[in-house]
Amino acid sequence: MTKEIIVSGFGGQGVVSSGIILAYAGLIEDKHVTFFPSYGAEMRGGTANCSIVVSNEPVASPIVSNPDIVIIMNEPSLTRFEPTVKPNGLLLYNKTLIKSKPARTDITIIPVDANIIAEGLGQSRIANMVMLGVMAKKTGLLKLETLKEAQRKRFIKANKEQLTLNDKALEKGYGLL
Repeated sequence: MTKEIIVSGFGGQGVVSSGIILAYAGLIEDKHVTFFPSYGAEMRGGTANCSIVVSNEPVASPIVSNPDIVIIMNEPSLTRFEPTVKPNGLLLYNKTLIKSKPARTDITIIPVDANIIAEGLGQSRIANMVMLGVMAKKTGLLKLETLKEAQRKRFIKANKEQLTLNDKALEKGYGLL
């Protein structure tokens, strides 16, 4: 089993953090992983994306051209990455910030009000965690508890309240399906 994933959005939406969390979770579950970030010169507001490969076998390349799973956080990323998803793949998109609808009919498309859900929990910046929760439930690729453990590795300096809030966002996303 090998799954190729792309997470994309604007800098500041937790795109790269999402990729790191997915990679850590894969390692915790004793899988082979690669992580390859890409972002513009601007850290916040510029485009950001990352490729993650999670596999039961060694991974030959971190480059992902035709992902099995795409998590899209903003409109420009939908335009860029929707065409690249493998047939029968999965596209999750943040419908709070994306007003157009994906056009593909050969993939599974799941709209998620990620920012609205995150704001309801008290912090819009955890929308990425909501999306990771939805992905975990839909794919079964990584366990919810493993994602919780992985986010603690990523945000090692975060306070307990923030880590608990991240857990709640993961759970909320997981519970949507």
